Amino acid sequence: MLNQNQQNDAAKDSVLLDAIDGRTMLAGSNRMEILLFALGTSETFGINVFKVREVSATPFITKAPNMPRGVEGLISLRGNVIPVLSLAKILGLAQPGDPLGASMMVTEYSKRTLGFLVESVDRIIRVDWDRVRAPENVSSGLHSYITAITELADGKLVSILDVETILANTFGEAVVGIIDPLHGGDSYNVFFVDDSAVARRKISEVLDKLGVRHKHAMNGLEAWTRLEGMASHAQQTGRHVSGEIDLILVDAEMPEMDGYVLTRNIKNDKRFDGIPVVMHSSLSSEANRAMGKRVGVDAYVAKFDADILAQTLRPLLQRAHQDDAVAKT
Repeated sequence: MLNQNQQNDAAKDSVLLDAIDGRTMLAGSNRMEILLFALGTSETFGINVFKVREVSATPFITKAPNMPRGVEGLISLRGNVIPVLSLAKILGLAQPGDPLGASMMVTEYSKRTLGFLVESVDRIIRVDWDRVRAPENVSSGLHSYITAITELADGKLVSILDVETILANTFGEAVVGIIDPLHGGDSYNVFFVDDSAVARRKISEVLDKLGVRHKHAMNGLEAWTRLEGMASHAQQTGRHVSGEIDLILVDAEMPEMDGYVLTRNIKNDKRFDGIPVVMHSSLSSEANRAMGKRVGVDAYVAKFDADILAQTLRPLLQRAHQDDAVAKT
């Protein structure tokens, strides 16, 4: 039987879950909603609500041998067995033996379902992506798990978690196996943008195995600024920007400008006509795919499956190259 505090927590979690369920139309407005939570320190953390499936009180967790550091054990959730992670331990904010957090966020991203234990869940806030910035000094420790920073109305900073790095560091990075090189690959040029260092590294591996040349940006605004610069330079020299870029690969959620707005900008600019845009995102739900289609992406690929990414890029690159060759004749 739940005590009064647990009942209050359950009611609060139910309200939060109802709020999460109604947010599918937000992307594309260059705004995001963040679920705020605490890990037993003075800091405030956040996670994109699109990655949160539900929030509950911490359930009974079955211990299992040989678990990675920070993994407390396993739970059965509606017939599925999922690992449960202590975020405080993974981020180096707690020690073995410290009490588990009172709340659990069930997350779903990159084709994985995970339970994240936290001290408490606060509320959902809505922020403009242009008020979200990349953190500084992200080389090691806690900062390596932070993908962005935003500021609340009261001046308090919120650290937004890089959940892809948490997944990779806990369970290992996805392996990029054998990928046949694209015939004439070094004549192809891909421009990609992703705010996660892990994602940029894995995308580069795939493109290197395909044998294509590539450049990248670390957030949507940087990407758009560079793309506009390339298009302007091509225009001034009497060429089409497709001579420099055959395909653009974008993440969905990024500081300063999200991938939906970036895609809309590209598709609304005639200078980029004929250049395919592929959205590559850990947000793999049908709702997110539909939002990508709404802004004009040519394909949507869920992170991270190297084979699927390569299979998606290969025909689009070949077709873009053929179209460019025809336009020049």
